[in-house]
Amino acid sequence: MELWNSSSTWGSSFILVGILNDSGASELLCAMITILYMLAIASNGLLLLVIKMDVRLHVPMYLLLRQLSLLDLLFTSVITPKTLLDYLRRENSISFGGCALQMFLALTLGGTEDLLLAFMAYDRYVAICHPLNYMIFMRPRVCWLTVATSWILASLSALGHTMYTMHFPFCMSLEIRHLLCEIPPLLKLACADTSGYELLVYVTGVTFLLLPLSAIVASYTLILFTVLHMPSNEGRKKALVTCSSHLTVVGMFYGAATFMYVLPSSFHSPKQDNVISVFYTIVTPALNPLIYSLRNKEIMGALRRVLGKYVLPVHPTH
Repeated sequence: MELWNSSSTWGSSFILVGILNDSGASELLCAMITILYMLAIASNGLLLLVIKMDVRLHVPMYLLLRQLSLLDLLFTSVITPKTLLDYLRRENSISFGGCALQMFLALTLGGTEDLLLAFMAYDRYVAICHPLNYMIFMRPRVCWLTVATSWILASLSALGHTMYTMHFPFCMSLEIRHLLCEIPPLLKLACADTSGYELLVYVTGVTFLLLPLSAIVASYTLILFTVLHMPSNEGRKKALVTCSSHLTVVGMFYGAATFMYVLPSSFHSPKQDNVISVFYTIVTPALNPLIYSLRNKEIMGALRRVLGKYVLPVHPTH
């Protein structure tokens, strides 16, 4: 069998066979994905605008939330527009360089969000368990340092994985049965022994996913003990509402990412992987801003103020 390595495939193309190609109701699914993408753009864009425009939200919690919205906006935009355009044009090819770039961006944004969610859990822990020291532990310099650390670590890991994945020789059949260029489906096309690298991907996945998840679980365990001893029912309710929103987002993100990068390959099938990839690249970015904002009185109040001031100004009657 003829092999194509990274140097010979640079000018060639992969074929992405995503969920729209495998679905029996592709037109309906395309319409749903379009609606979800528009919802993700609108809701994340509006949340970014509200946090930027309202000075009352210029606090560490909302600085981190703004970063999460930016990540969701970028993540879904790396994948969804190409998926929809490919379906409408009936052209599913992606160049070797385009595939590498898409993989790098997806891994960077996903890894950054993974670490950011852990820092957000720490922020809630400090706010609820150590409220008097909150502005010391979560001063702006610390917040920006956590954000920068998330981006740098994720981008370095993504760069290493992208370069190593794309160096393998691939078979002539360059058909990726997946929504996007990701490590697991690409390794199935490799015509070389990838078992050692698959173990490395597994170890990296455990490190990048389970360590932050352990930190989140520890933070919320301590938060739960503190909340249960709060004398005020109102304070207890506010803490639980804030934390439940974050835990919902954590559950959606880590559940999908664990399935893709921690479960052994024997548990995977192209159809399942396609469904999971749609969930964390399209559905989750659309739902995250709604989960955080609809039950948050501060964000809803800021939204009303921003809309009232800049979009729906009230003209005095004469």
